[in-house]
Amino acid sequence: MTLKHTPVEVKKKTKIKDFFWANWRRRFLTLFTLFCTLVLMWVAWLSKDLPSFDQLENYTPELATKVYSADGVLIKEFFTERRFYIPLSQIPDTLVNAVLATEDHRFFDHWGFVPVRFVKVVITDILTLSKQQGASTLTQQLARQLYLTLEKKITRKIREIITAIQLERTYTKPEILEMYMNHMSFGHGTYGVESAARHFFGKKVQELTLDECALLTGMLQTPALLNPYKYPERAIARRNVVLSRMLAEGFITKDDFNRAVDSGLNLLPKEQRSTLGIAPYFTEYIRQNLQKNYGWNLYKGGMKVYTTLDSRAQTAAEQAVNKFLPKVQERVKAYMQRRKNFKEIIPEADLEDRTLEQLFADKAYVDSLIEKKCIVQIALIALDAQNGQMLAMIGGRDFTESQFNRAIQIRRQPGSVFKPIVYTAAIDNGYMPSHEKLNQPIVVQMMDGTRWTPVNYDGSIGGKTTLREALRRSLNLVSARLVQEDVPPEQVVRYARNLGITTPLEAVDAIALGAIGVIPLEMISAFSVFPNHGVLVKPTSVLQVEDKYGNLLEKTKPQSKGVLREETAYIMTNMLQTVASRGTGAASRSVYQFLRPAGGKTGTTNDFTDAWYVTFTPQIVAGVWVGLDDYALSLGDGQSGAIAALPIAATFMKTAHDTLQLPIEDFKRPDGIVELEICDQTKKLATEYCPNIITEIFDVRYQPTEQCDLHTGKRDRDPQDAYRNKKRRIRY
Repeated sequence: MTLKHTPVEVKKKTKIKDFFWANWRRRFLTLFTLFCTLVLMWVAWLSKDLPSFDQLENYTPELATKVYSADGVLIKEFFTERRFYIPLSQIPDTLVNAVLATEDHRFFDHWGFVPVRFVKVVITDILTLSKQQGASTLTQQLARQLYLTLEKKITRKIREIITAIQLERTYTKPEILEMYMNHMSFGHGTYGVESAARHFFGKKVQELTLDECALLTGMLQTPALLNPYKYPERAIARRNVVLSRMLAEGFITKDDFNRAVDSGLNLLPKEQRSTLGIAPYFTEYIRQNLQKNYGWNLYKGGMKVYTTLDSRAQTAAEQAVNKFLPKVQERVKAYMQRRKNFKEIIPEADLEDRTLEQLFADKAYVDSLIEKKCIVQIALIALDAQNGQMLAMIGGRDFTESQFNRAIQIRRQPGSVFKPIVYTAAIDNGYMPSHEKLNQPIVVQMMDGTRWTPVNYDGSIGGKTTLREALRRSLNLVSARLVQEDVPPEQVVRYARNLGITTPLEAVDAIALGAIGVIPLEMISAFSVFPNHGVLVKPTSVLQVEDKYGNLLEKTKPQSKGVLREETAYIMTNMLQTVASRGTGAASRSVYQFLRPAGGKTGTTNDFTDAWYVTFTPQIVAGVWVGLDDYALSLGDGQSGAIAALPIAATFMKTAHDTLQLPIEDFKRPDGIVELEICDQTKKLATEYCPNIITEIFDVRYQPTEQCDLHTGKRDRDPQDAYRNKKRRIRY
């Protein structure tokens, strides 16, 4: 019997081989376990700064704050990201299908991440040595926008996948889709489909057509490079890709596809996309005030701000300014083109190389310098006469050129528009409209201690003049004499304070002529006391503020106080009616056809530097200031308040009252006012023998009680005098 024999060499090799494979498996398992552990540790490390479950549960996107006018018009939005959140149910299916077809057609089938798609894209990127292929699901895109950066790194991609999976665990598919549609960027500072629809098409998202939905969807890829305003060809090409995907997925028919592909962009014109909104000076004014209370939440809290501004009144104001301000600018240009005036604005550096004559001969240089340094500016404020609510505000010629709000930030001399405060002090202290002062030269103490002899605007002088007549003609001499003899400067300052003037006022004689600077808003608000029966209401701009859920955050309560006797307010109203009807403001009626019961006062400062007109009805108080920012420069010869400011104010008032359909109302006379006939000469109660009789109003406390002792009928007279006297009666 022969036994099998295995060579020693063969056995030895088998043992070595078995040992090798046995150890390789152990080593492989060890290395694989170590690798998996490291990967898990790496993923855990990447996950440490990712949003917590609570953060995922509480989705709070930044929402733009909306600002509304009193008549319900959206006039401005405050935002860092311009976003308006709307529920998925209000987003049209066409837009939803466009997004799904293009960005993630398997959205309802995956759990936030598609491994096969990811691997394919990674291989493509490796083979092409690029990072151009996208592999993100819709959920991943949302995760990236919500919590991560846009950098192209593998670490960021892993964090994105982890966050996407967490989102899918936290929210339902419709909820994720709703968040996506409201959160994604479309460029130009717009976020979410509603914001994009308004910005690019001027529509609500529900009104978008198929081609518009496809255009917005296409922009999601790279908003900057697919900007339809800047790159229309690219935008159209990408839109057509979206339409092709919708057709392939069965969301649209071939006919739908052909019609949409053949359509143009139909974008909102650029000039209508201005982010300034309506009344930019007004909205900037309230923005500054609201930011003090709400900080950055004003820009991302989605609040609703309801203001006092009326968009119709604002439009009337802008139309009036656009109509007349260019005319003032032309007159200023003509004035500054005179050699003696032009030399005042030439920089000294320009005179180093050329003489004045050479510069003045250079027409292009002259025009450019005048255009640069002699820009006419304006301030216009309109208030509700009864509650102080701001109805319209213009703070300058052009907000894009200068955000400086002259309606609330400048202090300019009011000139004669300040005189009603002087006359108010006089009336309230018993000096009735029939009180007389000499219209003669007088020496006035100025603020710097110097002495000045003012003159009337028309250079006239005269004898005794009633307060009504002096105010009607805006006589400087009577006003100055009134302060020196009847109502001292200290008293005028007190009345100015009561009427809401807060700027520093020196108690000097020059206050009678409006020589001390005031803020236009305060000056105009002071006039509201007259039609409002002596009650001063602090000007307000905001009615109420709500949070994004509609909860009331604040509501403005009118702040009012009685500052004048009702009788004094009415007498001043009546005297200012005379100014508007037959005085320096008469053009408001004769030329600009503002025929409602109204009072008004013009104002002009020395050298025609400032032009004012403030006017009011029982419903609205409005005022206009016109001038140059450099108070050393003039508007030009003859550019008084009646010429430069009144046309704007009167035109605005007529248009605003008509547009708002306000009823024609007269000023209500209080019981403490009596109407009496007085002798034109003696200012005492008229007798049947007085040749000229005036019907005047009086505060009952200060009504005349003595009859005229000049015309007693004791002298022979013509029997027909009594008849003729009736033909010479004056009624105010």
